Amino acid sequence: MQTAKIASAAAILFLFSLTVSYGADVAKIGVVDFQRIFEISSAGKSANAEFKSQGEKMAADLKKKEGELEELKKRLEREALVMSGEMLEEKEREFRIKINDFKSLEKKYKEELRALNSRLVNRIKKDLYELIEEIGRKEGYLLIIEKQDAGVVYAPTSIDITDKLIPQYNEKVAQQAKKDKK
Repeated sequence: MQTAKIASAAAILFLFSLTVSYGADVAKIGVVDFQRIFEISSAGKSANAEFKSQGEKMAADLKKKEGELEELKKRLEREALVMSGEMLEEKEREFRIKINDFKSLEKKYKEELRALNSRLVNRIKKDLYELIEEIGRKEGYLLIIEKQDAGVVYAPTSIDITDKLIPQYNEKVAQQAKKDKK
């Protein structure tokens, strides 16, 4: 990962040196901020809402199961005085099993949320890469880099094409949604 950042930084420096050597018209460079696209675009907002909805469902289910465990624990503590030693051990073992089941479910939900987030982000990135490539070809960009992943610490707003990309992406998503409804 570190090597990739160093390589992209070296490539950027090389391209900037080309700009200085051959003039400003040769190297048209653009910067895209995926994070801002995820926050502002309609597809990003939709993906965020879907992720949040799934997370809330899973959290509610876990909270319900946690309440059941608390109730079971209280009942076990109340009945412990009147149970035989063998019966108490059996109930405690069942309680530990339920706690382990709860922890397993919690872990499963976390993995499902992580996978869902990855699917949603990758779907959006795939669409964006196609659109960015199209913009790059049409408008003659030599290089378009992602602001976060490339390790860009500073980039002038004049080369940031994110604001141009968001409306085009929203339009593409809307057109795709119309096609899907038909």
